[in-house]
Amino acid sequence: MVVESIPKAVGFIYGLLAFVALTWLWYSGRFTRRRAMPFLIASVLLGFLVFAPVFPYQLQMVVLGNAAALGSPLPMALGGLLAFIVLALVFGRVICGQVCPAGAVQELMYLVPVKKHGRAESRVPVAVRAGVFVIFLVAGLGLSVNLLALIGLPGFFHLTVASVSFFVFLSIVLLSAVVYRPFCRYVCPYGALLAPVASRAFYRLRRTDACIGCRKCERACPTGEADPSARLGECYLCGRCTEACPVEGALVYGRGDGKST
Repeated sequence: MVVESIPKAVGFIYGLLAFVALTWLWYSGRFTRRRAMPFLIASVLLGFLVFAPVFPYQLQMVVLGNAAALGSPLPMALGGLLAFIVLALVFGRVICGQVCPAGAVQELMYLVPVKKHGRAESRVPVAVRAGVFVIFLVAGLGLSVNLLALIGLPGFFHLTVASVSFFVFLSIVLLSAVVYRPFCRYVCPYGALLAPVASRAFYRLRRTDACIGCRKCERACPTGEADPSARLGECYLCGRCTEACPVEGALVYGRGDGKST
């Protein structure tokens, strides 16, 4: 379904504009899951239309040195990826939350009303993803193997239903109805780079003195990151914690001395 006549730069421009808009919504206290829905839908549509901004696959192409697939010079693509890593250090993983099509399609699938599993604290997924990241680097740099193509990330968005890899990633997407973002949390190589810096983000969700310790945010969080002791950068800014919080002003996005979620 990917329309080759549409420049991939359209996806990058959208990603930048969506990042700015979503960050403003969080910073101004106007972010809600309802307001995030148009971004999720637009991101998924752009994934199918131009296969961008699929940040993990762009990283894959940089590792393989494939400028043709990127649709831009390698230094420019690498610069863009590094820029969003810096932005994650400042504002958290906004790009993962609603902008990257790979994350957005899983976020939408998780809305399917079925019993959810895998809400344990986030250290196990982080460890698994770190191991996968090493394999990703060895496969790409040492063997010139496109690991994400084998998993079916491009095949899924290109709707290459004749390939086995399409059904591999389709299975991951279907799994995300019951397990929150399995690709993002266990596989994504770009997420492996974003998480460490996001754990130190200047702006992030924080508890204030208004917090009554009801722990509703912790029960609502699908990654375990609402636990103040987690701090592993696995907050995707989905908004479930702020939606569940019963006290206005107890959980805010900002910079300060408040306790981090």
